[in-house]
Amino acid sequence: MSARHLISLDDLTDAELYALVERGAAFAAGRTEAGGPQARPLDGRITGVYFRATSTRTRTAFSVGALRLGGQIISYGAGDLQLNTGETSEDTGRVFSRMLDVLVARTAGETAELRGWAAQHRMSVVNAMSAQEHPTQGLTDLTTFLGRFGRIEGLRVLYVGEGNNTAAALALGLTRYRGTTLELRTPPGYGLDPDVRRRALAHARAAGSALTEHHHMADLPGDFDAVYTTRWQTTGTSKPDADWRERFVPFQVTDALWKTSPRAVFLHDLPAHRGEEVTAEVLDGPHSIAFQQAENKAHSAMAVLEWCAASLPVPAHGDREFRAA
Repeated sequence: MSARHLISLDDLTDAELYALVERGAAFAAGRTEAGGPQARPLDGRITGVYFRATSTRTRTAFSVGALRLGGQIISYGAGDLQLNTGETSEDTGRVFSRMLDVLVARTAGETAELRGWAAQHRMSVVNAMSAQEHPTQGLTDLTTFLGRFGRIEGLRVLYVGEGNNTAAALALGLTRYRGTTLELRTPPGYGLDPDVRRRALAHARAAGSALTEHHHMADLPGDFDAVYTTRWQTTGTSKPDADWRERFVPFQVTDALWKTSPRAVFLHDLPAHRGEEVTAEVLDGPHSIAFQQAENKAHSAMAVLEWCAASLPVPAHGDREFRAA
């Protein structure tokens, strides 16, 4: 078998996407029926956790997930690898693939580097956030919707804020569920990447869902099931213009949005800056499920790691079996 990789949600078939989300929701509900309560699909396997950029939730989620599934982890920080002394990314990936079973990596850079590491068949590579997309966040969000509503089909979601890598994953995932609506309100100059929008619209046409984007907060429809935002300063990035905050101020999430969507829940991928992208009244209020969403990162991570493990050869007893490429 060939190792499975998750670099973009678009790498998944619809069936794989739905199965990963359902499995994450099953873990969240305490169900492990696929392998029984003592299932340890990562037993005898080693997961490398490499984060070049800061992380609280995703790094913890995949570390906890690997350990709960019976695996062992090796954790690398931004200054730990010989990449810092001039070793090429390609050579680093080749070495990883001869020692690790799974590599979970946050580069905060171009997705192409991760695809380079995935150009082999013995080690699974998971994108824990690149500049273009945050696919494991997208799975977490869908898992949260499923757990909260018991369905994803037909949900109406309002996303407010920058069209960043979290917004990209949400767009590429939610539009693949029939009858959903994703309304994006993004500041001028900070919208969804055109290629992501094109791909998401193609998913929407195929699934009978809807995606719209506007760069203002006027004429906002109501009756949303969920309101979602992210912090204004995305991890590992900086804004090109000095007055960017002026463009973002009208896109702050306040409790005024609940006047036309009184039953909506609030999501945030965290970390949050109260008083900037969202008020404290919303984040800490009765509609917020942001911290349940954060907990679901661990459940989604377990689903991804289990899915990766199913594609790998059975580990040798004792020392890890090293095979020729």
